[in-house]
Amino acid sequence: MSWEDYVRRVEPYVPGEQPNKARMIKLNTNENPYPPAPGVAAALKGIQDETLRLYPDPTAKKLVDALAERYQVSPSQVFVGVGSDDVLAMAFLTFFQSEKPLLFPDISYSFYKVWAELYRIPYECVPLDENFRIRPEDYRRENGGIIFPNPNAPTSLLLPLDEVEKIVAGSPDSVVIVDEAYIDFGGESALSLLPKYDNLLVVQTFSKSRSMAGMRIGYAIGSEKMIKAMMDVKYSFNSYTMNRTSIELGYEAVKDEAYFQETIAKVKATRERAAKRLAELGFHFPEPSANFIFAEHESVPAAELFQALREKDIYVRHFNGARVENFLRITIGTDEEMEELFAFLKEYLRK
Repeated sequence: MSWEDYVRRVEPYVPGEQPNKARMIKLNTNENPYPPAPGVAAALKGIQDETLRLYPDPTAKKLVDALAERYQVSPSQVFVGVGSDDVLAMAFLTFFQSEKPLLFPDISYSFYKVWAELYRIPYECVPLDENFRIRPEDYRRENGGIIFPNPNAPTSLLLPLDEVEKIVAGSPDSVVIVDEAYIDFGGESALSLLPKYDNLLVVQTFSKSRSMAGMRIGYAIGSEKMIKAMMDVKYSFNSYTMNRTSIELGYEAVKDEAYFQETIAKVKATRERAAKRLAELGFHFPEPSANFIFAEHESVPAAELFQALREKDIYVRHFNGARVENFLRITIGTDEEMEELFAFLKEYLRK
């Protein structure tokens, strides 16, 4: 026996490609094409030596208080972490300890399966219907917890709030996590359900609608008991999870509501134009509610299009899983970036 025999082996999550070329169109990782709020850049210029030299506030109080005010909840209902992935991983570690299976969609954020296997959590993947939709009735059974994104990824489909409530209400003895990484681009947040359900945890991120993927800021909002349980696990794991720069810049982003709404409106307007253009080019896709479109061409395989686009330094995401192998996930970029995408597709599909 050697040390290698005791290594914990899991199949890791595979993130989207991060190319670094002088001139490229990057539409593969659902980043926001617009800069963060002006106050973020101003605060970044004012960073002092102590920001790097001193430990951060382990409670991230400044950011927590700003989020609590923005969403009209108590600060004791807010948990922040290093991106929503960190927050979700902490939630898995905190809440999913049952021998009953954790439930999540079979076509969904692939990190769920990774965390479940890493933490030895039993799980079952619940199939989406033939139209890639989540059916609440499929989750009304014995379980050790439920998690799903809304809108879903990579499909971009939104589950209406009344359907979300059916899932939460149907499992009162289990924690239900609604992963709302894309909710700002379409639909109503499940945050309004929190006063009714103490088993609900809503997770959001600064990576998409707030244009701060590089800063890694995520947060969860739930009952005071749930947040305390997560904090206890956090302090048993790593008390200084968020750096001082992220706390300061995140605070500035939350305070600029007007810029936040303006940026979302621009992305949504471009998305609607992009959907029209893609349809004209022979693509089919579920109705998009996120900052991306999940598209399948009527005659050209997705793998072929993916490679052709990549050779022109236009990056989109292609998945190899069952039922999704012929789809491309196309992030919404600026109008100029999308026009270059459409120009290439028009020429290529003409061949």
